[in-house]
Amino acid sequence: MLLNLLALLQEPAGAAGKGYALIGAGLAAGLAVLGAGVGIGRIGGQAVEGMARQPENSARIQTAMIIAAALVEGVALFAAVVAFVMQGKVQF
Repeated sequence: MLLNLLALLQEPAGAAGKGYALIGAGLAAGLAVLGAGVGIGRIGGQAVEGMARQPENSARIQTAMIIAAALVEGVALFAAVVAFVMQGKVQF
């Protein structure tokens, strides 16, 4: 779906093409934020459950949780930047 939107952005299109591009950029940004929220929520929940089951490994679990959350945020930030670049390509 995103490849179709990128093809629309590279050719001069009518108003419908511009609308599809903006809808695609909005969906990309929204899904990036939604995915990051779900991912970090699952990471936090599973880490708390792991700490409750094995309190002696809490430090190792917390370190792994922070690293995983940083990676999820990095991917979400990259997706949001791509969405903003897509939006910026549309000329009115």
